[in-house]
Amino acid sequence: MQEAGFWDDIKRAEEVTKKSKLIKDKIENFDKLKSQIEDIEVLKEIMEDDDEESANEIIQTLRDIQEQIDDYNMKVLLCGEYDKNNAILTLHVGVGGTDANDWTEMLLRMYTRWCEKQGYSIETLDLLPGDEAGIKSVTLKVTGEYAYGYLKAEKGIHRLVRISPYNANGKRQTSFASMEVLPELTKEQDIEIRSDDLKIDTYRSGGAGGQHVNKTDSAVRITHIPTGIVVQCQNERSQFSNRDTAMEMLKSKLVELKERAHKEKIEDLTGELKDMGWGSQIRSYVFHPYSMVKDHRTNVETSNVTSVMDGEIDMFINAYLKQQ
Repeated sequence: MQEAGFWDDIKRAEEVTKKSKLIKDKIENFDKLKSQIEDIEVLKEIMEDDDEESANEIIQTLRDIQEQIDDYNMKVLLCGEYDKNNAILTLHVGVGGTDANDWTEMLLRMYTRWCEKQGYSIETLDLLPGDEAGIKSVTLKVTGEYAYGYLKAEKGIHRLVRISPYNANGKRQTSFASMEVLPELTKEQDIEIRSDDLKIDTYRSGGAGGQHVNKTDSAVRITHIPTGIVVQCQNERSQFSNRDTAMEMLKSKLVELKERAHKEKIEDLTGELKDMGWGSQIRSYVFHPYSMVKDHRTNVETSNVTSVMDGEIDMFINAYLKQQ
């Protein structure tokens, strides 16, 4: 970072500086953990047999150390090329009518709460409201270390079973929504996309965003012609800003698709691959006739539905990552 010309490329310099800080933080955390263990050893040597206060202090310190070790071990599992990256999270409504729109919005709240607990920041890139209630789709940018690494465990179909508040007969309703997550690429991971492979449309923003965005064709939709992948963004007031964001989303989708398709180049991707990977539901959320949330991949389950919907989903994420 002391080399001449380091700050000539500001974006790259900021990324290098950020990585340097993360490494320094890890070293500091390790040194702190080592110091805590040494303090326990000293305390054990000097404490009396009936020193209850010191014993309680040791027990609490050991609990704190165990939490830090668990966190460290989890991050060791997140060693993929993109695991440290920010994430682009998209929710899509599935089968279930109005209930499914409502369910999609409930999942949005769940992931928002989880991100807040992790200290991650969230930016809404695109949102399509439901006709009567809830939302049809939403795309978020989640900023924070390992956001993609953790959230990739949530990718798939999420199923809800409950008594429908939208059914006058009070019948039980099953609804579905899908969660897709992509890594936001750093400049060092950037890829080139041929302009001839793109179709770019502009349109007036809808939904949230205020009056300004609805008066101009500021929203942008980009189609990658070879694969048929479509991305759109209407978050910013500027058409150019929305275009830049949509391009970043497209690049993330293409890189993720390339990884799953085991292709060497983006140019090798074709439309037949674009629907890979959803499969059946990964998790069921049952509100009636009993309360239960169960992950079908790991068999981890809990009856505390309220806690889960309030963002307490680490048990599912960690169990999935550990079995990979």
